[in-house]
Amino acid sequence: MSSPALEIKNLNAWYGESHVLHGINLTVEKGEVVCFLGRNGAGRTTTLRSILGLVTNRTGSIKVNGHEVIGMPTYKVANLGIGYCPEERGIFTSLTCEQNFLLPPKVGEGMAMSIDEIYGMFPNLYERRSSPGGKLSGGEQQMLAIARILRTGANLLLLDEITEGLAPVIVQKLAEVVQALKERGFTIVLVEQNFRFASKLADKNYVIEHGQVVKVVEKNQLEASQEELKKLLGV
Repeated sequence: MSSPALEIKNLNAWYGESHVLHGINLTVEKGEVVCFLGRNGAGRTTTLRSILGLVTNRTGSIKVNGHEVIGMPTYKVANLGIGYCPEERGIFTSLTCEQNFLLPPKVGEGMAMSIDEIYGMFPNLYERRSSPGGKLSGGEQQMLAIARILRTGANLLLLDEITEGLAPVIVQKLAEVVQALKERGFTIVLVEQNFRFASKLADKNYVIEHGQVVKVVEKNQLEASQEELKKLLGV
């Protein structure tokens, strides 16, 4: 039996003296879409950053494709096949859309998507391929941030708040992209405030509160869990 794509046990994490995560436990199987739900400040983004070692300190266990990464430097963790799309997107605004695609290094053992495949998935980016990243709309920048990590060959995608502040038509496009990536075999972890977006896509939802997982909701349990989720998420 193959290892899960991601397995976290008793994860504690700190920013300086601030103890943010208090014993996170979760598992993401290969090919799953999993969503971290919760209020702002609950620890969802810190969980993603902890996987990559982008916190001051972390204890417990984090396994990526069976490899323990606690104590491993960030570049080595990424090389296990992780693509990280941070909330601030991290594109190169002075470079053209297409130049952004030429920079990412190869990670993991997955097949990097070709530029033509990416343009097929994001036709807007083909139209704007010669435009500087800083001149793209917010939705186009978000598409570029996601598309860029598909060039690396990463097969575990960590996507942080990709719908925040975007128009409904762009959110719908991103939902189609996540579904298409799932069908191609990618494993995807979403941090989302947009419950309607996440609930349609996720196989499993982890509700995080005060740095702990307080509820796990499978896709087939969503309907029955609506009232409890509303209380937990304040929606």
